[in-house]
Amino acid sequence: MGNTSSMLTQYDIEEVQSNCHDLFEQQEILSLYQRFCQLDRNAKGFISADEFLSVPEFAMNPLSQRLLKMVDGLNFKDFVAFLSAFSAKASLRQKVELIFKVYDSDCNGKVSSKDIMEVLRDLSGSFMSDEQREEVLSQVLKEAGYTSDSFLTLEDFIKVFGSSGPEMNVEIPVD
Repeated sequence: MGNTSSMLTQYDIEEVQSNCHDLFEQQEILSLYQRFCQLDRNAKGFISADEFLSVPEFAMNPLSQRLLKMVDGLNFKDFVAFLSAFSAKASLRQKVELIFKVYDSDCNGKVSSKDIMEVLRDLSGSFMSDEQREEVLSQVLKEAGYTSDSFLTLEDFIKVFGSSGPEMNVEIPVD
């Protein structure tokens, strides 16, 4: 599976399916493998940050720098596991775990108001002032029962997102 010039075996496909909790059908995994091979321009068996940036939708994403930390150097199995959070069949927990990782940039298992402000800054750019962002953050935290001094855990994120369920679905074109 590490050599992108070869085809996937049935065993490889089943291993990838198991690793991503059977969220993708075999044909979807084959399509993802073709896309992975296209992105892996040097045929090293993993995708570098530069190769990910060759995807226009990824490069244009305001959170691309945060996402790059999560995806740089992924092999095919990890690539599919990362994308599984975007499956319509993914659980709320799987989706929220990915969102949490985006916010938890220092990977300490906690999200501070500073972490949230950094994401808001990435998302809003120059369209909002820091004062406006702080106001939005304060209001959102207050409505969720937290203060700006709170550290949010994954379980807190699940509680907050549990009522709305984030829409993060991506369709995999099957040839």
